[in-house]
Amino acid sequence: MQPPLLPSEILRRTLRVARFDGLSVMGFAGAFALVSAASREAPGALVGLMVAAAGAIELHGVGLLRIGDSRGTRWLISSQAYLLCVMLSYATVRMLHPDIAELRPVVTEELAAQIHQAGITTDEFLVEFVRLVYVAVAGASVLYQGGMIIYYLRRRRALAAAVAEDFEP
Repeated sequence: MQPPLLPSEILRRTLRVARFDGLSVMGFAGAFALVSAASREAPGALVGLMVAAAGAIELHGVGLLRIGDSRGTRWLISSQAYLLCVMLSYATVRMLHPDIAELRPVVTEELAAQIHQAGITTDEFLVEFVRLVYVAVAGASVLYQGGMIIYYLRRRRALAAAVAEDFEP
């Protein structure tokens, strides 16, 4: 059995995870926002910027912890809670107002025949498919962001101890 990690090691590991997560979120969401803006899709660009802001908030928390400010932990937790709210809001809007226009050309005649055999229209099938996709997005967000919130919450005391011991006068 291994001894528990020292607070300083927990701080190092948490900073590494938070930095990677923050940069990943900013990078992917920023790219999504740029592609959406280039396609003149304002709602997509807005959501991309809102998600990228979560990465910036997380990186701000990393910066605070690095300079010895234990408030950084709250920023890490808040970034995940904010991102979860954005993702759940986005998924809810998309489920309530599914856009199937771009999916119609993808439906082949063979698939359309199978859909009709099931007793539903192609549009009904596509609406349910889009809703299912966004239920999956919401579920994945709850699992990932919820997991990250728990990860940061469980390390709160150790991070405060590490910051206090590293920056004692």
